[in-house]
Amino acid sequence: MATIAPVGTSPAHPPASRRAWFVLAILCFVYVLNFLDRQLLAILAKPIRDELGLTHGQIGLISGLYFALFYCVLSVPVAWFADRSNRVRVVAFACGLWSAATAACGLAGNYGQLAGARMLVGVGEAGGVPPSYAIISDYFRPGTRGTALGLYNLGPPIGNALGVAFGASIAAAYSWRDAFMALGIVGVGTAILVFLTVREPKRGGLDVAPGVSAERAPFWPTFRMFFTRRVLLLTALATGANQFITYAAANFTTLFLMEEKGMTLNEVAIWYALLVLVSMGGGIFIAGRMVDRLVPRDRRAYAYIPAVALVVAAPFFAGFIAAPGWQLAMVLLVLPMGLNYFYLSPAVALVQEAVAPAQRVMAGALLLLVMNLIGLGLGPTYLGAASDWFASAGHAKPLQMAFYTLLPFYAVAVLLFLALGRAIAKEAGEKQ
Repeated sequence: MATIAPVGTSPAHPPASRRAWFVLAILCFVYVLNFLDRQLLAILAKPIRDELGLTHGQIGLISGLYFALFYCVLSVPVAWFADRSNRVRVVAFACGLWSAATAACGLAGNYGQLAGARMLVGVGEAGGVPPSYAIISDYFRPGTRGTALGLYNLGPPIGNALGVAFGASIAAAYSWRDAFMALGIVGVGTAILVFLTVREPKRGGLDVAPGVSAERAPFWPTFRMFFTRRVLLLTALATGANQFITYAAANFTTLFLMEEKGMTLNEVAIWYALLVLVSMGGGIFIAGRMVDRLVPRDRRAYAYIPAVALVVAAPFFAGFIAAPGWQLAMVLLVLPMGLNYFYLSPAVALVQEAVAPAQRVMAGALLLLVMNLIGLGLGPTYLGAASDWFASAGHAKPLQMAFYTLLPFYAVAVLLFLALGRAIAKEAGEKQ
């Protein structure tokens, strides 16, 4: 069994080099594009829905289940391949593929064509994040990975914020189709940049744990290890429950603000974009810093940081749903928007530290498989279906009623994170 690598520094390992920071910046930008492509559909849901005549349920399926099935399932074989090949080339090819598919979304003339293009985006994005986790872990030594991965995980809030500002502005001035086309072109150019400028690092070259091997890990033993090791399985389940809330909300918040809170596309492009960038980005970065500071004292911080954050976030999220207008709703969303994402940096850092270097891409892919099947696959699908059900039942504000049904999932996620904390303590006790 792989042990959790020591969280400390070694005199033999100097501070991260300029190249490491350059690679981190490039990969973070790729992640920005990854998330921007993924969220653009949700951001432009209203004009797309108006032109193609889609229901909330159909929006939920193509942004949730249909996308997630390809993204999550393919991430595992892609990760297995990346563990045995050049991870940088995998990331570059994946970025080019999902960017071309994003441009194809702008050409869709009906629901079927849009769904097909979104599935192809999922195919491409399957090769983006897990190899990047492993590349970063081989550029930054233990004890600094929480911060490095926290900075990398700023990709979602930056991508989301840029998507809101860029997508809403382009759609308001021109067309939602132009936004997809422009973003696809930028992504293809970025894929070429990654291929030409990022070097493949040595696997496990900066790990200080004695006896750590950088040999290629076999597929099925790694798969069984992940799902039979309680700490790793609970990490995936807890983050999945957390992501059920975040992805469901993220895919419908713009639509909710416009349809039921009276916000316009131009207002979304300014105010909601700023909120996402500052609040979500701040939450992810702060959580990464907290990991590096608190985990050396108590490894249960990996679990307790997101658990406490969700407890604080829940009542403010309820207030956001109930607010009568978009101005108050935005104020009440500031805290939960940040705290809801406190899970990401601790979960990624825990999994990357807990396995052998050769298992990092696979372990990262399996983490994403579980948490994205639950969160990305089921969250938006559920919320869209719930809204359609409330509409058929005659509710004047069906999307608001659907948002209320997300509140019990806060309790589910908190309980799973508390169970993870106990599992971390138990595993640490068994190794002493």
